[in-house]
Amino acid sequence: MSAPSAPSPSSPSSSPERVVAALRAAGCVFAEDEAELILAAARTPEEIAALVDLRATGLPLELVVGWAEFRGLRIAVRPGVFVPRRRTEFLVEQALAHAPDASVVVDLCCGSGAVGAALAAALDAPEVHAADLDPAAVRCARRNLAAAGGRVYAGDLFEALPGTLRGRVDLLTANVPYVPTAEVPLLPAEARDHEPPLALDGGADGLDVLRRVAAGAGDWLAPGGCLLAETSERQAPAALDALTRAGLTARLAVSEEWYAHVVMGVRG
Repeated sequence: MSAPSAPSPSSPSSSPERVVAALRAAGCVFAEDEAELILAAARTPEEIAALVDLRATGLPLELVVGWAEFRGLRIAVRPGVFVPRRRTEFLVEQALAHAPDASVVVDLCCGSGAVGAALAAALDAPEVHAADLDPAAVRCARRNLAAAGGRVYAGDLFEALPGTLRGRVDLLTANVPYVPTAEVPLLPAEARDHEPPLALDGGADGLDVLRRVAAGAGDWLAPGGCLLAETSERQAPAALDALTRAGLTARLAVSEEWYAHVVMGVRG
């Protein structure tokens, strides 16, 4: 984002103190930090007021300012697109640890393209492909992967990919939806009310999409290639079983710091 011009100091509603007060009144726990980002994103007092009003309605801060930080990158996000979570940085770390010289990367269920963009930034000029079923996510991911020359496809998992990728993929990341259907209504309002159900609902036990990815992964991974997917602590045993049944050598990586659980399956 380019540096915005400062709001008029003569407008009380645009002063940092007033913005902090308005955000705090709306229930924002980190009002000071959020005010700083909103003030940086807006160019006029009117824009500041509009962004504060949006945040007060419960719209996630990342959607209010138009970007989310992910592994030091500014990832563009827009309403209707899943906001990348900081804990998913652990998935990227595990992918890089497994294949620091990966040359072909595929990111399924890519959402904003944050995972693919982070891998592209960390690897040495990899060939990056991404896919999502949601047209809004595809448009957003294309913007975020443009600088890396990434290709983003619209479609359902592997069906969206060009056949020339079969057997060539070193890293296959899939940040699949994994919330059980019955638990979606229990999610925080920011996710429940402002993010697409397609990116949240993983079916009865939350693992429907992961099972489909695992079942098809072997045809697309290169020898030694790795599938990585985020899951929950409770789901981890069943997720590992899905990878094992698909013929992959499965293991679990856990980050206590981020409370993140990543299942990994390697093609022999």
